[in-house]
Amino acid sequence: MSYTEHYYQSNDGLNLYYRKYGKNTARFPLVCLAGLTRNSEDFDEFAEYFSKDRAVYTLDYRGRGKSDYDPDYKNYNPQTYLGDIYAFLMAADIEKAIFVGTSLGGILSMAFASLSPQHVAAIILNDIGPEVSSGGGSRIAGYVGKDNRFKTIEAATDAQRQLYTGAYPDLDEAAWRKTTETGFVYDATAGNYRPNYDLALGKAFAEQMSDDPSVDLWPFFEALNSVPLLAIRGALSDVLSAETFQKMQEANPDMQVLTLENRGHVPLLNEPPAMKELIRFINNV
Repeated sequence: MSYTEHYYQSNDGLNLYYRKYGKNTARFPLVCLAGLTRNSEDFDEFAEYFSKDRAVYTLDYRGRGKSDYDPDYKNYNPQTYLGDIYAFLMAADIEKAIFVGTSLGGILSMAFASLSPQHVAAIILNDIGPEVSSGGGSRIAGYVGKDNRFKTIEAATDAQRQLYTGAYPDLDEAAWRKTTETGFVYDATAGNYRPNYDLALGKAFAEQMSDDPSVDLWPFFEALNSVPLLAIRGALSDVLSAETFQKMQEANPDMQVLTLENRGHVPLLNEPPAMKELIRFINNV
């Protein structure tokens, strides 16, 4: 492996997992935060590249990947995740970092920068903003927590391709296989592949959407005006609309932007145009 595996303890005693790529240098480390049901492995190719001259950390939230599942599903909420991120920074002895946030990870990055700006050197938002389109929100609510299982990883890959081909019309077979292997894990007891997260997350997400589906995230975004910021949008995204993306640019004229063709929610961050912009942005922080 080109990374080392680590655990730290949350404030309520869970063992939470992260990967570290590369070594500590004078350059700001990257802290990568995944989407709602995803995990640290999503950033593997990205982290491999950028760890040549700095440390790159990729995290599993509680209830995802190799992190402990929370016995109280109500703790699967943004406030708790923010506390976990802060505990991670303390455990890893990180004073300041560039945050790379995909979907939920971007929302957490915005909120964390507002609450603890001294720890944030820059932010990269991957197909997320202060407004989530209703269509994308409904689509996500429709699959989170569903116990979809497959006898083989090939069957799981076929199902993923059928569900998400609209977001990745030009993805090849190897890439479909890779993203599926990240999102599913083998259940030896059941003898099949299941989603690689605690299915109780679906109950938590549904309750949060029901209790307060329209949290105003614009104050968090507007607080980023003094932070170097790169926002990436998939042209086919059903989560970050073109209208919201334009409003973000109007609210923060210094924000650097990139729209990726043939990508929906979410870009993989290995697309050549994305890599070109990411290299330029990160090297200039």
